[in-house]
Amino acid sequence: MLHQPAPLTAEVPQRFSTEFRATLALAAPLAAANLLQMLVHAIDVIFVARLGDTALAASSLGVSIFGLLLWTGTGLVGAAAPLIAAEIGRRKHAVREVRRTVRMALWLSLLVSILFMGICAAGGPIMRATGQPAELTERASSFLLILMWAMFPMIAASVLRIFVSALGRATIATAITFFALFVNALGNWTLVFGNLGMPALGLHGSALSSVITSVLMLLAYVVVIQSDRRLRRYRLFGNWWRSEWSRFVEMVRLGIPISLTILAEAGLFTGAAFLMGRIGEAQLAGHTIALQVAALAFQIPFGVAQAATIRVGLAYGARDHRGIALAGQASLALGIGFMGFTALLMWLFPGLVLSIYVDVDAARNAALVGFAMQFLVIAAAFQLADGAQAVAAGVLRGLQDTRIPMIIAVCGYWIAGYGAAIYLAFWTPLEGVGVWIGLAVGLFVVAAMLLARWRMRARLGLLPSA
Repeated sequence: MLHQPAPLTAEVPQRFSTEFRATLALAAPLAAANLLQMLVHAIDVIFVARLGDTALAASSLGVSIFGLLLWTGTGLVGAAAPLIAAEIGRRKHAVREVRRTVRMALWLSLLVSILFMGICAAGGPIMRATGQPAELTERASSFLLILMWAMFPMIAASVLRIFVSALGRATIATAITFFALFVNALGNWTLVFGNLGMPALGLHGSALSSVITSVLMLLAYVVVIQSDRRLRRYRLFGNWWRSEWSRFVEMVRLGIPISLTILAEAGLFTGAAFLMGRIGEAQLAGHTIALQVAALAFQIPFGVAQAATIRVGLAYGARDHRGIALAGQASLALGIGFMGFTALLMWLFPGLVLSIYVDVDAARNAALVGFAMQFLVIAAAFQLADGAQAVAAGVLRGLQDTRIPMIIAVCGYWIAGYGAAIYLAFWTPLEGVGVWIGLAVGLFVVAAMLLARWRMRARLGLLPSA
């Protein structure tokens, strides 16, 4: 009897499980680095809060401007991820192509940092124009004048993080971010309060600590890359003055929509805080805590999305349609599956989840906790959509598809989501709950449209020619 070949369907689970493990191996250290990065920023808040309400408000105001610009810059250079992955997918030893892409990404980091530092330097007039109190504006603008020097090292470090991750060394990013956590804690302890013989610089000490931490992070990436045999062979920092304008233009073309997509989502949640402020302080406080919980959970699918861009990008460069499909399926299963777990936690144990950030049993927090628990119920409902839209955007970036997803994000978040939030908050009795329902509407609309675009990728001509 002739040997019968195994049916094609028998191969699929094996390949899917292999892809799932590869995606998990890449996503886990990236997600861990994202969580550690949140802790790095939390260190600043912990130390500055001890300086008083005015200092904390001033730092929050300065960080809101700096953070918005930083997100924009990292989104712009984030186009390096699909480009590097595609180059490696096309040719495993694409040393020259990867080096040129990283070099142009570092050029772009420098150029955009100079522009954004100029905006930070004008922080005082910007804050005065928005009606901020004079004392708060003065302290926040002086804080921002120091913090702005962290802009280039932070954006450049994000480029090198993309490089090591695309080369399968994402654990380097986790280790360096853990190192940054230690440095920032030590820097705040010594410079804010004047320990170890250092001057007590207060709020300015926290800004200086952030600058030192960002510079040491960048240097750590350089040292690791130069010390690692596999990474050193790319000679990233040789001939840094040589231009590659076609690659630069391609990066800007892909990166601008990524930046605007990130800003559209971040702006939705920032805008929600303004709506909550008009409703009442207790609801705003509850919103802030519930949003922190949702943001913490989001770091996992965000890490999966970063991994998805690389995994899909590798298959895209190799013109492997089946590989693209498997990478997308594995990433979506991983991201949505985790958010299903967090949704259950928020739904079944809201008090336990909130206790991470606030004393739920304290009488003074009763109103805050009551509103936060209401909002967490809705957050639990939109966890799946939040994970789906994040990973769907990541897999589409792996196909170098960024312009239409940007349009989907802007329309979904700001027309459907924010429109629903305004209507439900002020034209119905729902108030704060209405704002959160609006957030859910935006996330569900964007998730549905991005997933539909992913499913129709062949029909829309997003796949490479075989």
